[in-house]
Amino acid sequence: MKPTDFAGYLTGFLSSYLPGQRNVSKHTIQSYRDTFQLLLTFCRDIRRISIEKITLAQIDKNMIENFLVWLEKDRGNSISTRNQRLAALHSFFRYVQFEAPETMLHCQRVLGIPFKKKPKPTITHLTAEELRSIFEGPDTSGKDGRRDLLLLSLLYDTGGRVSEVADLRVRDVRLESPATITLNGKGGKIRYVPIMSKTADLLSVYLHENHLLEHSRLENPLFFNRQKRKLTRMGVTYVLDKYIEIARARCPSLPEKVTPHSLRHSKAMHLLESGVNLVYIRDLLGHSSVTTTEIYARANAEMKRKALEQAHVNLIPIHSDEPVWEDDTGLVAWLQNLCR
Repeated sequence: MKPTDFAGYLTGFLSSYLPGQRNVSKHTIQSYRDTFQLLLTFCRDIRRISIEKITLAQIDKNMIENFLVWLEKDRGNSISTRNQRLAALHSFFRYVQFEAPETMLHCQRVLGIPFKKKPKPTITHLTAEELRSIFEGPDTSGKDGRRDLLLLSLLYDTGGRVSEVADLRVRDVRLESPATITLNGKGGKIRYVPIMSKTADLLSVYLHENHLLEHSRLENPLFFNRQKRKLTRMGVTYVLDKYIEIARARCPSLPEKVTPHSLRHSKAMHLLESGVNLVYIRDLLGHSSVTTTEIYARANAEMKRKALEQAHVNLIPIHSDEPVWEDDTGLVAWLQNLCR
């Protein structure tokens, strides 16, 4: 069977363009691949189009809009997921219009589909007391407990994403002063994050007791399960959830939902409250723009209150004979009748 134009463009996009020209991470490629798997499922099951016969002309603005509705209504996807799928499709059609300029009008109609607005999410962060209640959970008399405490400490101390911490290898650790962790972030970006002395001490004990300092083990995963396999993102979440449940008994103020990302948010908020510049927080978190980091400043109501108090200048002189508004009977009568 002769391949269709859509099949050719899609193969080139996923196999050559994204890894070769855009140099995007494997996670991004997997996410884009999943988008097109869902699109093919929609074409087959809803539009009744044979996958082998799908052409680029059929993947038009109307179909994609219906596909996005299907994601939300039938599959129950959130607005964020819907927008993520649309971003992958936009990237594909930008690629196609350069590969085949004659399709530019068709592509630009798809590129004109807007992202759906969504409410700004609230930043869930933990207080120092709430964090302490979680860190007190692991039983450090055993190896598993010591590993779990180190894992939780690194999630908070580095402000790393759960995937970045789960992907750590022994070679990413530097114990010499200043102790640092090398995190491999989105888009292959590498950043070096300093860790506190207590976390470095936990890390040193962990490396020694697991014999991970041998040169032959530099490529070993830093965190692994009992089968000696790398701890997955789900595994990290499982560890955190276990100690969240333990902590709730002594700290009822813990938010209903606490995820590994909550520790990242907490680190950023605590740095901000300590007066650390947003630019440094941006670099620590691996944000591409300080605009992304500004969500923490907007979320910190206490900092807003203090900033307003410090900026306030009272320009109205206070006199001992300052008039009292209640004494103005005409004004009082007007106010009383205002809402009648």
